[in-house]
Amino acid sequence: MSYVDGFVLAVPKARLDDYKKLANTAGIVWMEHGALAYVECVGDDVPYGETTSFPRAVQAKEDEIVVFSWITYESRESRDAVMAKVMADPRLTADWATMPFDGKRMIFGGFKPFMEL
Repeated sequence: MSYVDGFVLAVPKARLDDYKKLANTAGIVWMEHGALAYVECVGDDVPYGETTSFPRAVQAKEDEIVVFSWITYESRESRDAVMAKVMADPRLTADWATMPFDGKRMIFGGFKPFMEL
């Protein structure tokens, strides 16, 4: 069964085009190194919940939009190999001072699917 990395982050609306450019480069890099799918989604119907919600989880501010992303791999082993290549790829050298989002508020993790239809 496959393996999935998931991400949720807040992007300033004024920097959304910068984020999309970065995401496009990242998607190309991930796919070249073996990911099966790379998906980036901009929040469209993401209400601010009373207790929990996507905006609360990433401490989204009034001028930010929530982005939800995932990457699919053949397996956990494949993910680990792909991730090592991606992290070594010079096209994705991170300069956190100029990133179009606050990486400290990004949520991410790896998931083992238990069902795929």
